[in-house]
Amino acid sequence: MESTKLKRPKHKGSPKLFDNPILEKLTHTHISLPLIIFGVIAAALIYYGIIEKGFEAPEMIGLFVAGLFFFTFVEYLMHRYLYHIPANSERKKKISYTMHGVHHDYPKDKSRLAMPPVLSLIIATVLFIIYRAVLGDYVFGFLAGFLIGYAAYLAVHYSVHAFNVPNNFLKTLWHHHSIHHYRESDRAFGVSSPLWDHIFGTMPRKNPASRKTAVGQSIDD
Repeated sequence: MESTKLKRPKHKGSPKLFDNPILEKLTHTHISLPLIIFGVIAAALIYYGIIEKGFEAPEMIGLFVAGLFFFTFVEYLMHRYLYHIPANSERKKKISYTMHGVHHDYPKDKSRLAMPPVLSLIIATVLFIIYRAVLGDYVFGFLAGFLIGYAAYLAVHYSVHAFNVPNNFLKTLWHHHSIHHYRESDRAFGVSSPLWDHIFGTMPRKNPASRKTAVGQSIDD
């Protein structure tokens, strides 16, 4: 069965979202900034957990992997239920478009493939407070894994939109995300992994043509 979702036209370039030049500039982020920032924060959390809190390496690795795995779940939920929130009011349309709709209309806009670092740092701080309250000192390994999961998601997402499909096992991620953009926006929500799409039944519909989808072009081209 074909998706009933309407395909929006894809555009090149970078659209203007805000009249305020400062706000507009903040919507553009070079991909290297969040990767460096969260890599450094994750390393600092691991260092503090081992040196100051006395965690053994195997324990820290276990917490790190748990945080990494948990991020893939959060990524799926946010992409499916927050980024694709039903735009049933003008306010929701504006919020939805600013958060994610613009990315679907301009998938090749490399400067809008990551949240602004300031906003990301605020969210990371809030997560630290919440996870610390729930996990105690385990937060140092768990949050480190969570943040590296986010950094990995950003790296994969950027690579899918910026580079050609690789001729290795990673091409599955390219095809999966391309189907979400160019064929079925109500499917294939996982970017760093299709795991949760398998679990929650949102894998792409069985269609041979969808397997031929390539990043940057519609399968109908």
